[in-house]
Amino acid sequence: MQDFETLKRNIESTRDLESVVRTMKTLAAVSIRQYEQAVDSLEDYSNTVYCGLEMVLSKTRAHSTLPDAPAAGTIGMILFGSDQGMCGQFNEQLETYAAEYFVDSELNNRNQAWMVAGSRMLGKTLDSGNVVDFDFSLPGSATGIAPLVSEMLAKIDQWRHQRRLSEIYIFYNQRETASTYKPHVVQLLPVDPTKFHRKQESPNASRSLPLYTMNRETLLSRLIQQYLFVSLFRACAESLAGENASRIASMQAAERNIKERLLNLQAEFNQRRQTAITEELLDVVTGFEALKETE
Repeated sequence: MQDFETLKRNIESTRDLESVVRTMKTLAAVSIRQYEQAVDSLEDYSNTVYCGLEMVLSKTRAHSTLPDAPAAGTIGMILFGSDQGMCGQFNEQLETYAAEYFVDSELNNRNQAWMVAGSRMLGKTLDSGNVVDFDFSLPGSATGIAPLVSEMLAKIDQWRHQRRLSEIYIFYNQRETASTYKPHVVQLLPVDPTKFHRKQESPNASRSLPLYTMNRETLLSRLIQQYLFVSLFRACAESLAGENASRIASMQAAERNIKERLLNLQAEFNQRRQTAITEELLDVVTGFEALKETE
């Protein structure tokens, strides 16, 4: 059995750990908010890019794709995981989801090329036997998302030509509530022009028709580049928010375990103290009885 001093130290260290867990929960909640704000700040720019693509692609035939890609080529898989731990099965669930996504489709037999953001996800992907062509470290705050996405876009252009990619998909965990998330997938390339035709049925808010003066192919290329930027930025920000949601769930579970541990230690301490007091009282009574007998 533990002595009093050991029990006291254990209780103090458990309370310190409880304080650390509570602080980590707070930091995770603050991080979620900043990544939500990053996504919200992107919406106006995203709408502008979508409107531009709607205008340029208004006469593009249905069932065509942009940019042109080799038929039945390699599938590009971009996974956003985590750099840090204490986020439960965040990386494992997403890697499994991505690996099984094409199992029941005609794309199942196609080769896959992998690009990974997050050192923890990189380790999980390599452990599963996949070859990762490019890997990136995740930013520690929302201000680092744009530089990361710019770096990824430069590599994606190189990646497409080297590996002859016909499609590229983004896999990431999307936050649902304060402490839950679910795997999500977005097709990054090729771009489906019909995706930008849906708004044409809605009335135009302006009396003027949208026009452009620069070369159509140049404008389209730049708009698609911005569309890719927006898609990757949103995926990264939502993944980071999902990571912190997972971390909150892990901290909540840890907090429950710590409270249970603290209750057990406190109960043991009280029991030991009561036993010690009882023993001391018995010693006093025994001594008193012995003195009475000698008298």
